[in-house]
Amino acid sequence: MTHHGKDADFADFVDASWHRLYRTAHLLLGDHGLAEDLTQTALAKTYVAWARIQEPDAAFAYARTTLVNTATSWFRRRAWRNEVPHEHVAGDLPARTTVPSDRPAVMDALALLAPRQRAVVVLRFYDDLSVAQTADALGCSPGTVKSQTSVALARLRELLGETALPTSPSAPTGAHS
Repeated sequence: MTHHGKDADFADFVDASWHRLYRTAHLLLGDHGLAEDLTQTALAKTYVAWARIQEPDAAFAYARTTLVNTATSWFRRRAWRNEVPHEHVAGDLPARTTVPSDRPAVMDALALLAPRQRAVVVLRFYDDLSVAQTADALGCSPGTVKSQTSVALARLRELLGETALPTSPSAPTGAHS
């Protein structure tokens, strides 16, 4: 395939996957601007590896794993913790959706979780990945995913109340273990 053909394929991939990647990034970071930066960074890294991605179905998983790993490296940086916005300029905020998972209380509660716990919750319950798929995306064992999910859901129940979350950490909608 020509260089132009690969670029066109990648552009099609970006068009098809941007929204889902951005949503995951926003849930991980809680900030629209940083989520855009993270999504663009993950897509740039995916573009570098594009010639090595043999299966089109594997491209999204590669990009999502790259996004999560990049976010994790951002969390590890000391400067990351120092950059906390304190107020927003009126009119600068995008309109909030009515999707329950994007409510400010849920976003605020997610922000209080440890980075690995937040990643597990986002991948399991928002991206609807199985335990094995989440473990693969995070580079950890399925047992770690299960324990991190349990701790994260307990903390979210504490912050949001019992009725805000599923009763079983292994039962997200459309779950596949």
